[in-house]
Amino acid sequence: MSTIRIHDEADLLDRAKRGDEGAYRKLIEPHRSELQAHCYRMLGSVHDAEDALQDAMLRVWRFLPRFEGRSSLRSWFYKIATNACLDALQKRPKRVLPIDYTDASPGDKPPGEPVVESVWIEPYPDAQIEDGYASPDARYERRESVELAFIAALQNLPATQRAVLILREVLGFSAAEVSESLETTVASVNSALQRARKAVDERLPEQSQQETLRSLGDEKLKDLVAKYVDAWERNDVEAVVSMLAEDAAITMPPLASWYSGHDGIRTWLGLSPLNGTFKWKHVLTHANGQPAFAAYHWDEALQVYTPFSLGVMSLRGDEVLEVDYFIVRTIDLPDERDFERWPDQETDAGRLARFFQSFGMPATITD
Repeated sequence: MSTIRIHDEADLLDRAKRGDEGAYRKLIEPHRSELQAHCYRMLGSVHDAEDALQDAMLRVWRFLPRFEGRSSLRSWFYKIATNACLDALQKRPKRVLPIDYTDASPGDKPPGEPVVESVWIEPYPDAQIEDGYASPDARYERRESVELAFIAALQNLPATQRAVLILREVLGFSAAEVSESLETTVASVNSALQRARKAVDERLPEQSQQETLRSLGDEKLKDLVAKYVDAWERNDVEAVVSMLAEDAAITMPPLASWYSGHDGIRTWLGLSPLNGTFKWKHVLTHANGQPAFAAYHWDEALQVYTPFSLGVMSLRGDEVLEVDYFIVRTIDLPDERDFERWPDQETDAGRLARFFQSFGMPATITD
């Protein structure tokens, strides 16, 4: 995050209060990426986060003349962004991963239809997330706080508890600052934090993905992910299964169906994606602070590999614990109706390309 010197900030603030839009943009732009990540943690959706951030920026502009400097400008920005998210949460159901939505499917049962409601957690392009902690008082690392397991755990908290935990444990704001942001008491903040900690700790694995990745090291991690996608491209079911933990899971939002364990996943792989009918290519990337890969499927008519899904990998030691494949296109029907933008079921190829490009991935791959 870039910073503005104190006297420059004071000058910009004075000009922005008097209606200087350029000064306003210079004030808020250094905070945009961290505020967007905050909104994502609150809402579990990149699209919802961007909408909430836009709402918050409009509120900042509207109320800036009333800012009296009793808190830091950054703290005030977070107050407004948090309240924009709390307003958004009142208008829609919580977001989840398929594992929290329904039971695992038998391996011989094909995936069902997509769930068209916006109930799914979305992957997050984390290129602008910095390493380390947001402040000395933060409990969670910045990248740890966008991991899929952490985001899923947050979405199960009541909205106020979610806000308290993020503001206190991720961003390191004091209880007094949080109470002012949420217009409540310090005692209420501390009580909410205690309940939120307990609920989140019960859902999180013993080791975060950041700890796991550090224990593996860059080279071993690179080899592990490369081995997994190579097995997939060769349609080698047994090689894929050999890399999985016994209790591994594969999910495919916006499909509610998911598969669990060696037997269930082996059966499903052999009957569906790795049955030899489909040709796959993968490009490695990262999302949510985790290893990820864009999966492309060969389109015979176009003679190119087109986007199919973005897979986010969770590891336990050197075993694959979970892969969440966020599907952007199905491959069962030949017409344009089958071109589905995850999670909004749009048919706009340009939007699909931009989704992949937000993770640094090409729109298509030639053979």
